[in-house]
Amino acid sequence: MSYVKPAEFTARMIDAGEAKIFMSTRDTVLRAFMAGAILALAAAFAVTISVNTGQPLLGALLFPVGFCMLYLLGFDLLTGVFTLVPLALIDKRPGVRLRGVLRNWGLVFVGNFAGAFTVALMMAVIVTYGFSVEPNEIGQQLGVIGESRTVGYAEHGAAGMLTLFIRGVLCNWMVSTGVVAAMMSTSVPGKVIGMWMPVLVFFYMGFEHSIVNMFLFPAGLLLGGNFSIGDYLIWNEIPTVIGNLVGGLTFVGLTLYATHARTGSTRTRPVTVPAPREKVAAE
Repeated sequence: MSYVKPAEFTARMIDAGEAKIFMSTRDTVLRAFMAGAILALAAAFAVTISVNTGQPLLGALLFPVGFCMLYLLGFDLLTGVFTLVPLALIDKRPGVRLRGVLRNWGLVFVGNFAGAFTVALMMAVIVTYGFSVEPNEIGQQLGVIGESRTVGYAEHGAAGMLTLFIRGVLCNWMVSTGVVAAMMSTSVPGKVIGMWMPVLVFFYMGFEHSIVNMFLFPAGLLLGGNFSIGDYLIWNEIPTVIGNLVGGLTFVGLTLYATHARTGSTRTRPVTVPAPREKVAAE
């Protein structure tokens, strides 16, 4: 059977977190760049569908295609490493330190932003014919999204900030469930179905995803949205990142670890033990 039991995929989660900590800078940034770019294309795809059909549900139903592609290709989102990487530290894996966790998060953030911004610039060119005409209907919608989800929160003050934070928490609860769901099956169809369901929930419910927003808001600014870079950072990106961290780690990573893992007994990959010095010399 292709189904993987919770105790087994929890061990795989920790293994994955450990591997990401020790990944080279080049590979970490490259994989994060591609993840941000693909997710941004999926967001542009979903907005296009919603505008052209007038059916936001249809856009939400098809948005997960990008999420599934990037994870099947082995690329990394900040939301996913928020959940997986700390588990290797908590499990006391050899050589894993807090600075390694923070290094991974920082590199993935930079890579995701670079990839999402690249697609934002490309989409801005497409919907304005190289900035030679006013944005088309899709471009105008991108600007409206940016306004409603920055100054729209600011209008409510502290209550708006709390709402933004909670939407970030709920978002990565669902997105990280999708990341973990890919480990619940050994078949590609099983992985895709597992990822599709929670990602659909987050997108249709309008929860705040830091990497999707790395595309939506820069695109909105490029297309004349009525908000500033400061609005974007203070009234969306920073609180969203914090909410994503809390949601993914608390409701997915730590919960599964607490109930299915045992410290020091979760490694699924064989440990390579160096041969005795005398044997190496003889060989």
